[in-house]
Amino acid sequence: MGNQSTPSPQVTKFSALNCIDLSNPDINQSVELLKQACLDSGFFYVVNHGISQEFMDQVFVQSREFFSLPHEEKMKILRNEKHRGYTPVLDELLDPENQVHGDYKEGYYIGVEKGEDDLDSKKPFYGPNRWPSPDVLPGWRETMEKFHREALQVGKEVAKIIALALDLDANFFDQPQMLGEPIATLRLLHYEGQVSDPLKGLYGAGAHTDYGLITLLTTDDIPGLQICKDRDAKPQIWEDVSPLKGAFIVNLGDMLERWSNCVFKSTLHRVLGNGQERFSIAYFLEPSHDCLVECLPTCKSATNPPKFPPILCCDYLTKRYNDTHADLNIYKKRET
Repeated sequence: MGNQSTPSPQVTKFSALNCIDLSNPDINQSVELLKQACLDSGFFYVVNHGISQEFMDQVFVQSREFFSLPHEEKMKILRNEKHRGYTPVLDELLDPENQVHGDYKEGYYIGVEKGEDDLDSKKPFYGPNRWPSPDVLPGWRETMEKFHREALQVGKEVAKIIALALDLDANFFDQPQMLGEPIATLRLLHYEGQVSDPLKGLYGAGAHTDYGLITLLTTDDIPGLQICKDRDAKPQIWEDVSPLKGAFIVNLGDMLERWSNCVFKSTLHRVLGNGQERFSIAYFLEPSHDCLVECLPTCKSATNPPKFPPILCCDYLTKRYNDTHADLNIYKKRET
């Protein structure tokens, strides 16, 4: 991975992030706020997004119920090669240069549901989800599928503002080959309460950039998320991002950095545990499997040629997932 960090014991301040109100009728104001945020930190809050606080609370309650299950029950739905299902603690290693172990978090991946009879289900990242038995968690699947659908609509609204900020048509990203058939992954996350120590290589989640277009993150009120605006600085300066009740914390992914020719950059971030149990829910919005990610016409010129070669979304995602996740064979060996 190319986005490693140098451990630093200090954090300078809390990061002040712009707040995008999706109910604001003045789209130009939203575009300017978003553009400023993307040029500054690549992170911003989104409020009045249309998902009720009551439903958000319900999703967190049901996430907690899943992670409270016995380990043996969770391992029955271990993630598969399509990246659907449960990911145990230490399964993911995001910053191998600086981490002694994997991330001290467990997770659960839920993608766009594609039945076995759907031709797309043969492609990487598409296919049926893995679900807890309804006898164990009644109504759980229905809650998560509803949240997945509603988060996708929020993501598409944010993508419209991003398109306008890049001088594109508002619906540029909402085309069939992009967000019309997205690889959209809902990921429930649970940090068990381990204390992180960068000087010892211990992290809730190691320093990394996200892979796709954008990520929508909602958290409980326990802090832990940190961002580094300049990944090349020596030493790196890390800033805390405060949880904001009912809001999504949105950040840009690597594909948007490639699309925009580094006008908008994906920002290095990590999670440090402070000994408190912490829950968060991330929604990773990537374009379709066959989308070709190449420099946007508004982001290149004779004096500013494309910095990255074109790449298929599925090829980029496959490499990043393989780089950061444990080989599934290690779990089969443990069972035998």
